[in-house]
Amino acid sequence: MSCTVAVDELSVGMYIHLDGGWLSHPFPLSSFRISSPEQIETLRGLGLARVRWVPEKSDPPPAPAAGEAAADAAPGAAAACAAATAPAATPEEHAAQRRRQQLSAQREALLRCERQYGEAAQVFHAAAEAVAVRPQVAGRTTEALARAMLDKMGVSDEIGIRLVGSGDRATMHALNVSVVAMLVGRSLGLLEDELLDLGVGALMHDVGKLELAERCRHADEQSSAGELAAYRDHVGRGVAQARRMALTQGAIEVLAQHHENADGSGFPLRLKSDRMSMPARIVAIVNRYDNLCNPPLRIAPLTPHEAVATLFSQGRARFDATVLNAFIRVVGVYPAGSLVQLTDDRHALVVAVNSSRPLKPRVLVHDPRVPRNEALIVNLEHAADLGIRRSLAASRVPAAALSYLDPRPRVSYYFEPLARESRREELAA
Repeated sequence: MSCTVAVDELSVGMYIHLDGGWLSHPFPLSSFRISSPEQIETLRGLGLARVRWVPEKSDPPPAPAAGEAAADAAPGAAAACAAATAPAATPEEHAAQRRRQQLSAQREALLRCERQYGEAAQVFHAAAEAVAVRPQVAGRTTEALARAMLDKMGVSDEIGIRLVGSGDRATMHALNVSVVAMLVGRSLGLLEDELLDLGVGALMHDVGKLELAERCRHADEQSSAGELAAYRDHVGRGVAQARRMALTQGAIEVLAQHHENADGSGFPLRLKSDRMSMPARIVAIVNRYDNLCNPPLRIAPLTPHEAVATLFSQGRARFDATVLNAFIRVVGVYPAGSLVQLTDDRHALVVAVNSSRPLKPRVLVHDPRVPRNEALIVNLEHAADLGIRRSLAASRVPAAALSYLDPRPRVSYYFEPLARESRREELAA
């Protein structure tokens, strides 16, 4: 049960919830336990009078001072006596309780990430709908979303890339590209203004497709010459829309260059790497990756691992080598969504990757003894004797394991700041 409390009465250890949506504050989560006086100062700076407080999730109040101890001695002694006479929990009961706590924390973390993805998707969808009739409002909304995402990425040194529920393809593609591109830019040390241009450009890189018929929004071997020309025209249309939206020149360069290639084989101007901006070089790679994983329905998708392998084998000349290496470091050799076989021969689905330690992802392991909704995620960072042997196509995974792991037909990502304390508590294999 929650109640409200004045911001001036907040203290470290109190669990609070902020109303108003994800974009209205700089914290990575809307519900959290206050961990420092600096967070309280930030809350005061938001101009809030009161916030919601959840006492049962808050830390207990500090122990009474010495002068107050005598008054509370009797209740304390009674509690101690009751604890002493209660039967001791067995090791099995301790293990069961620990598992329940881990499962609860795991579900809560996923729900938080799903909620934030949903809020970001709503904001992007609102911006996309405003492009035609209120372009400058669309531009400001997109910039606010990109800035909020960057603020929340900045609260932790380590960021996880997590599988989340998918929505419509355009929104999913925009968020996939923006999340991964900003993490790559972050790893390359881009400055704040460059990261913001990167985020805005990544979110709106396909805005020129809004005016196109559905059959012209993608190109493949079945496209006619006219459809291919219309498809390629989305770049110029997007630049024109970006100017109406009053986007920055850096963001416009992303829209203008996201189909250019480092070797000059791209379009529309056949620019080489030295004439492309760094944010555009990043988006060119991430956009290609997501299109390999999530193509139009008439094209067979690649698994995330296959998409990375394709980029590395075929794209070393086509893409900027520094950016390509940074991309692979961030998403991992086995990105979230990959089906894998572990070194103990069990089958698993990669559900999250720590962008700072991508070779040790978190995996959902097929275990027929445990219902899927009660399965604990295994963090391979904490499993010294367990790793990934190889990636597998869905056709090579046994039917029972594939049904259990239930990989989604489209791969959708979002990010989550990783606290060191929560990682220590995750279950190792």
